[in-house]
Amino acid sequence: MTRIRRYRPEDREALEDICVRTAHEGGDSRPHYKDPGIFPTTFALPYVVLKPDLAFVLDDGAGRAVGYVVGAADTARFVEDFRTKWLPSVGNRYLEPSGPPSTPDEVIIGLLHHPERMLVPEVAAYPAHLHIDLLPDWQGQGHGRTLMRTLLQALQDRGVPAVHLSMVTANTPARAFYDRLGFHEIAVPDPGPVTYLGRTTKELDTL
Repeated sequence: MTRIRRYRPEDREALEDICVRTAHEGGDSRPHYKDPGIFPTTFALPYVVLKPDLAFVLDDGAGRAVGYVVGAADTARFVEDFRTKWLPSVGNRYLEPSGPPSTPDEVIIGLLHHPERMLVPEVAAYPAHLHIDLLPDWQGQGHGRTLMRTLLQALQDRGVPAVHLSMVTANTPARAFYDRLGFHEIAVPDPGPVTYLGRTTKELDTL
């Protein structure tokens, strides 16, 4: 029977796989990137290493993670830890481009090397942030909603009032999912290819 549980170190490989297979506008990134491992290195693994208490997985009932939600209660603190603790451990694998990015891989590598991009003034009232992904076969069954509720409850228990996320605007199914969960758009000047969404960590009975 499926269940939501805390992330365990032995879930790392599965977590990386989930991230890679959902990173390109909600679909598989492997056909589009030379080294899609840059995605979990940037958007998943730093959370389970730096903030494992806010990392939860969907277990398929046989011990395998098929979905996850990760987050940080204090984005500013997370950015500092990302810069000082995470980036030194992975930066040599993904060297920062010397000029403007010229490939899809270099675009994401640039994001890895600039965690301060997460410090967006317009979302300051939503101090926490999150990332959520599920393998395609496990989507549309209510598991994403349960994962989200689990993380929001954990944030609420820590006294965090609100959470935000950024999503690729072209991923319209994801936007519909977040809308159903009570997220609303946050206006950010020149957001590029992403949209910022936020919601309170309260009123979880509506999820």
